[in-house]
Amino acid sequence: MKRIFRAAWIRTSALAVLLVAGGLPTAHAQLTIKITSGVTHPVPIAVVPFAESPGDPVNVADVVQHDLVGSGRFSALARTQMPAAPNHAAQVVFAQWKSTGIDYLVVGRVVPLGGGQVAVDFNLLNVLTGQSVVRKRFSGPPAVLRNAAHRVSDAIYQAITGIRGAFDTRIAYVAVVGQGATQRFQLVIADADGYNQHLILESRFPIMSPVWSPNGKWLAYVSFEDHLSAVYLQRVQTGQRYRVSARAGENGSPSFSPNGQELALTLSGASGYPQIYVLDLHSRQLTRITHTPAINTSAVWAPDGQSLYFTSDRAGSPQIYRKSLAPGSLPQRITFTDSYNAGPRISPDGKLLAMVTRDNGKYCIAVQDLGSGAFRVLTRGPLDSTPSFAPNSATIIYSERPNPNGGAILATVSVDGLTGMTLKPAQGAVQNPTWGPFPQQ
Repeated sequence: MKRIFRAAWIRTSALAVLLVAGGLPTAHAQLTIKITSGVTHPVPIAVVPFAESPGDPVNVADVVQHDLVGSGRFSALARTQMPAAPNHAAQVVFAQWKSTGIDYLVVGRVVPLGGGQVAVDFNLLNVLTGQSVVRKRFSGPPAVLRNAAHRVSDAIYQAITGIRGAFDTRIAYVAVVGQGATQRFQLVIADADGYNQHLILESRFPIMSPVWSPNGKWLAYVSFEDHLSAVYLQRVQTGQRYRVSARAGENGSPSFSPNGQELALTLSGASGYPQIYVLDLHSRQLTRITHTPAINTSAVWAPDGQSLYFTSDRAGSPQIYRKSLAPGSLPQRITFTDSYNAGPRISPDGKLLAMVTRDNGKYCIAVQDLGSGAFRVLTRGPLDSTPSFAPNSATIIYSERPNPNGGAILATVSVDGLTGMTLKPAQGAVQNPTWGPFPQQ
């Protein structure tokens, strides 16, 4: 049993890596988005087409509507049912819009500025009261219009739901393209909605465990060059990378500390039992955290940086433990439901623990409230894995394999289990997602 359990955690394969340098080429495995669930009574909203110049590269209103509807919490009025096409509040006749049944109206325009810059002006209006809820301007070069549209969506989402939007964030994942001798594994970054994809790394063999740095400038991942497992750091913008751990045995499961100065790692050494270590990225000093003859792996940091959560089979089955970094502290078991809870992830607000749990023979994504201990299974399996929280702690992205014999896709689910969508490539598979932090303003 332990051999089977261990094999499910530890993958080894020789990698021949082609590093993509000199910029970020566009990836080819575009993702198709499908909304799989939403709240029972979504907020009715109308996003009127923005006034734009013919040469604008992005339809801002389309992106905003796609973001809001894709969240599962909004329903959009069809363009054909709109009684008018205003682009600023002074043009709105509220009596016309009340008859459509919507609660909110979004109007805006893209305005050329000097020096090749553009501005996106928008106004969110409450149709029932006739009042402006939020009004903002975002400016920049035309190349970042899509990001500006996501920022509009973020502002609208927060104004109506009270939760900070995460549309203007990025994800990273591994795409698997081709078959047999032509198969390639690509480390890709993209907008949170799957668009604007860029290739970071390509390999003839699997790439594993990508994770973002807290400032969003670096990715850590595992590769197996020269027939040895190793952990690398790679700067997203330039492709510059460093090998930070290539010790004997397993080198895996990197996780950045909240300050970005340390990595938690899984290292097996000569003993063959994976243990948790912390690596100081400046001094390269290595500190061992666990000391038991059991499998200890997949450590992640608590948001305060004072403790680690990890998976261990020290009690006979994989469960999640917490270990304070204070000297002399002992691990504390956190999960007790079922016989399998592994792959912990902590929400950025520190309130929720996400994991893979075995539920009725299926591997599903679940969350546990760290305050109350309440446990909720969010997905249906059968082979869900690698959950990662959005930076607003409201949504989880994970790898889903609907058919055990088919390829993996990406999926999202809200932490209340009410909304979700899938992100599926036209061909191949996508897996191992990790959600990046909020962009630095």
